[in-house]
Amino acid sequence: MSTRSRRPGTTTRHDRPAPALPGLDALSVPTAELYLDLHRHPELSGDERRTAARFADRLDADGFRVLRGIGGHGVAAELRNGDGPAVLLRAELDALPVAEDTGAPYASTATAPGPDGRPVPLMHACGHDAHLACVAAAARWFAARREQWRGTLLVVGQPAEETLSGARAMLEDGLYERITPPDDVLAQHTAPFPAGMVAHADGPVMAGSALLEARFEGEGGHAATPHLTADPLLAAAGSVVRLSAVAARESDPAERLVVTASSLRAGDTGSTGNVIASTAVLHVTVRAFSEPALDRAVAAVERVVRAEAAAAARPPRATVTALSRSGVTLADPEVTAAVRAAHQRQFGAARVTGWPGSTATEDFPLLTGAGAALHGRPGIRGCYWMLGATGPAQWTAAPGGGAAEKLRVLPANHSPRYLPSVRLTLETGTAALVTAALARLGPAEG
Repeated sequence: MSTRSRRPGTTTRHDRPAPALPGLDALSVPTAELYLDLHRHPELSGDERRTAARFADRLDADGFRVLRGIGGHGVAAELRNGDGPAVLLRAELDALPVAEDTGAPYASTATAPGPDGRPVPLMHACGHDAHLACVAAAARWFAARREQWRGTLLVVGQPAEETLSGARAMLEDGLYERITPPDDVLAQHTAPFPAGMVAHADGPVMAGSALLEARFEGEGGHAATPHLTADPLLAAAGSVVRLSAVAARESDPAERLVVTASSLRAGDTGSTGNVIASTAVLHVTVRAFSEPALDRAVAAVERVVRAEAAAAARPPRATVTALSRSGVTLADPEVTAAVRAAHQRQFGAARVTGWPGSTATEDFPLLTGAGAALHGRPGIRGCYWMLGATGPAQWTAAPGGGAAEKLRVLPANHSPRYLPSVRLTLETGTAALVTAALARLGPAEG
């Protein structure tokens, strides 16, 4: 790298954006229409029938070989275009049990039956509808412009990302045996920073996680005679309080460990309040940026749960089960460098920023690296970047004098008020996928 400084007023080739990719403007309206339809009709993890059908039908109409029903409602599609690398674009199908409170004219009013049979409101509160729309648009662009690339373009619509089970289910159902195994897997995720920008991490993009269920079981009884019961709820509540010390007292502050008791259920919803429940169920999520830190935290949760149960005069039975586990999302350095450079050429350096790593989690790592190797496909590399979704009006209206203050108060993923800017998010997301895939596919024949 040259050590010569630039003269004031001069620019490098990455400072100024490249001309718009031909044909992207024509995709804006159908992409927005697909996004709005998906946003209005969210579906929970494992129940993405309509969403998968819309996505698969669109890819089929664009000339892809489409496979449906992989690992549940998963969709995989393939478009071969001569010799060259195989590049996979991945997006997610599922939404969340969140009641939308955005006030948007296209807000979701959908519901689904909950565990007790009552309707649960649904919302695309994590941007998966935008991910799907952008991938569908990028796929259409490549299908219409085969003269500009060589290789195989693969597209996956993954179910059940929110439960961290969909990627594993697709792999166990033979995903990489039923399509051309990819060389690279590319994905992006919306986040509440200015729309029109993309962000790349130099280290971990997202944390690894484990979702644990702690179950306390013992004799219940009358609320007037708690001394005659095992009182599982008391042991569960004690665990909630004690778990906060795992990250605060048992880990190096530099590890960025998060241990969260996320839900506690005990008794029956119809209880009159004078019955001590015989069962209490506690859900705990653990997040860390290394597998050893994750292992230590999981062991600490198990130790705390058993210790709280054992401390009771009539100890309830305590069991801890791992419901899911996901590795650290760590993009391949070489692939990331190529994609970041392509984004800088396309958008200009001012619209490509850094990403500090988030304690959110993903099952994307299973599709690459060690996860893919477990299914006989070593050598698959990944690149994962963040896509700004906050529109100018929302950014300006957010209180705070600087970016850090605004980011603290803007509605984030999983919030009932999370609402990406439609035009800027979709246009930037589509262009980001197209330029990233072009950087990894074979060049057009000269």
